[in-house]
Amino acid sequence: MQTVVIVIHLMIVAVMIGAVLLQKSEGGGLGMGGGAGFMSSRGTANLLSRTTAILAAGFFLTSLFLSWYAGYNRAPSSIIGAPASQTQPAGGGPITPPTSGGILDTLKKADEQQQAPVAPSGPQVPRSQ
Repeated sequence: MQTVVIVIHLMIVAVMIGAVLLQKSEGGGLGMGGGAGFMSSRGTANLLSRTTAILAAGFFLTSLFLSWYAGYNRAPSSIIGAPASQTQPAGGGPITPPTSGGILDTLKKADEQQQAPVAPSGPQVPRSQ
């Protein structure tokens, strides 16, 4: 389902880019006057404006649907290793941190291993301080 909506979304984007690029430049913001071309009639401008508006609405709707669908079955999670379903006890006391070896414990152990002194295996060059 998501793949189908993404493909439709990308097709809308491609067609909308083309429709915007085909429209006549009336502001002259870049120094281009929008000279006489094959699409210079007023009826074509109305058609392109309506087409762009319809494509923009389709882009908006598919974007909303994709964002809704991405978060539909999302469950809360924790980045520190504690289960997200852990709630505060009924007594209102403080929650004790998990001691099961979460990410913080792993990082602490790795830091301690890096700082552990390693015995030199042979003669060392004297270091200036």
